[in-house]
Amino acid sequence: MVTQGVQGTAGARAPEVGTAPSPAASWTVSSPSWRTRYVRRIMVGDLVAGIVAATVGYVARFGSAAETSYAPAYRAAVLIACLLPFVWVSAMLVARTYEQRFLWVGPEEFRRVFSAAVSILAAVGTVSWAFKLEVARGLVVVALPLATLLTLLQRFLQRRWLHRRRGQGLYQQTLLIVGHRNGVQDLHAQIDREAYQGYRVVGCCLPSGQRGAGGAELFDRLPVLGDLGDVVDVVRAHHVDTVAVLPSPELDSAALRRLGWGLEATDAELLLAPAVTDIAGPRVNIRPICGLPLLHMERPELRGVRRVAKTSTDVVISSGLLLALLPVLLVIALAVKASSRGPVFFKQERIGRDGRPFRMLKFRSMVVGAEQMTEDIVVDDGNGVLFKLREDPRVTRVGKLLRRYSLDELPQLFNILGGSMSLVGPRPPLAAEVERYGDDMHRRFLVKPGLTGLWQVSGRSDLSWDDSVRIDVRYVENWSLAFDFMIMWKTVGAVVRGSGAY
Repeated sequence: MVTQGVQGTAGARAPEVGTAPSPAASWTVSSPSWRTRYVRRIMVGDLVAGIVAATVGYVARFGSAAETSYAPAYRAAVLIACLLPFVWVSAMLVARTYEQRFLWVGPEEFRRVFSAAVSILAAVGTVSWAFKLEVARGLVVVALPLATLLTLLQRFLQRRWLHRRRGQGLYQQTLLIVGHRNGVQDLHAQIDREAYQGYRVVGCCLPSGQRGAGGAELFDRLPVLGDLGDVVDVVRAHHVDTVAVLPSPELDSAALRRLGWGLEATDAELLLAPAVTDIAGPRVNIRPICGLPLLHMERPELRGVRRVAKTSTDVVISSGLLLALLPVLLVIALAVKASSRGPVFFKQERIGRDGRPFRMLKFRSMVVGAEQMTEDIVVDDGNGVLFKLREDPRVTRVGKLLRRYSLDELPQLFNILGGSMSLVGPRPPLAAEVERYGDDMHRRFLVKPGLTGLWQVSGRSDLSWDDSVRIDVRYVENWSLAFDFMIMWKTVGAVVRGSGAY
């Protein structure tokens, strides 16, 4: 089933089945044309990338001398350079990089681009060897990597542009949430946090026993548009683009099968949320068991070669950062020393992997004795467990700047070299915080705490305690080196913006 996009402009909707018109009716107007335009733009961008790469490859290999253009080898190279852009776009098409389900979010689009480039290189090598063709290898070696780089770059920029527009309420698609109240509330909150994904929730369908008297109500600021048996009618009435179904006892395999059949007559996309929603990626696979497609959940790979690789990465990158940032560290140390009385570094006991305590280093950003002043402060901007203040009188003027850009965290690079921390991991907690942990939160001690992590790129101090728990557990369950590099990339933007830093 193909999804439809929506614009953030108002438009009338058909009334809700069996009730008066819903507020959802005026939220969006269906407009799938932006999706077609987006695909055309990236296709043109891929063609331009192929042309630029072919031109650069030819010039790099043969130069621009006019007299060389009459030799057979050079004429063959010109032919290859002319065909390359069209072969490149065709390869992207065969690799299904223009299918909308792989666009907008996620790494699958970029993975398919890279796979297509490798396939072209393998095909050129195989054909030239099998038929003993004289291929301008220098041109191919320069042009293909450059085309890959340019294609990935232009697609990344196109996606960032789309995310910004979606953050402004444009280029969105309507979403109907189906399930029980708790699941609907959690999914709605998650969608609100990640507006760049482009989903606008227009309402929900709840079990009949949870709808309340009279059948019409609002739940979690969302119109209740029907019960679990009204989903197809609601989709038709409100032109819903996507239906997200949460795990519900009422929606067994037979009910879900009938729901899928009913939605085939519409343009709506059906999304099923598994019960293990925080476990994703390579750990969850569909495996045929006794003729049934069952979800198989792998154990998290927290030991062995992957742990050695993570430790090696920590040592190499932290060593390089310490050498590169040595002048910055010296300047910060002098500024801290000159701005207020006390030591340059602040040492505090935190809890690390396997629940072992360690001494964490930071540049001192508060006045001496700040920990003893906590009891005199009444206002707490934290999340109920973490004590935080947006305007903390204990923070020095230099400390405010350091905290704004997370520069006070840089000495933790020494903790990473010492083996007590990692570049990426859960936030290192205090012993007093650990005493208030539930069973789920102890899962975070399977890995080392990190200089940065999902909490850093998801709002830091602005997160609620429940969100902090969910994010830390999600990191542990889905830990991988690729995940770590993605978080490190996003950390740069989070630090520059200073979101949630105080």
